[in-house]
Amino acid sequence: MSKKRRQHQPEFKARVGLEALKGLAPIHAIAAKFQVHPVQVTQWKKELLTRLPEVFARKAPPSVAEAEAREATLYQKIGQLEVELDWLKKKSAQLHG
Repeated sequence: MSKKRRQHQPEFKARVGLEALKGLAPIHAIAAKFQVHPVQVTQWKKELLTRLPEVFARKAPPSVAEAEAREATLYQKIGQLEVELDWLKKKSAQLHG
């Protein structure tokens, strides 16, 4: 009978990788503490090191509240422009009609 593979959450991987990155304990001790294979700890540490520059390279995504506020402003502007367009169409029809 085969074992079912465990799926680890990203937060767990980050915590294990960060602890390995700190270097306060040997890899095998960290692996025993979190009940994962030492190779897995090393892989998560390596991935953390390679992807760490992305944290500072990209601008932080806008918060949900900021995105909703921007969306509301844009919808308001669209509504205003539609009203102005309708008004201009009526005026144009009156002048040429």
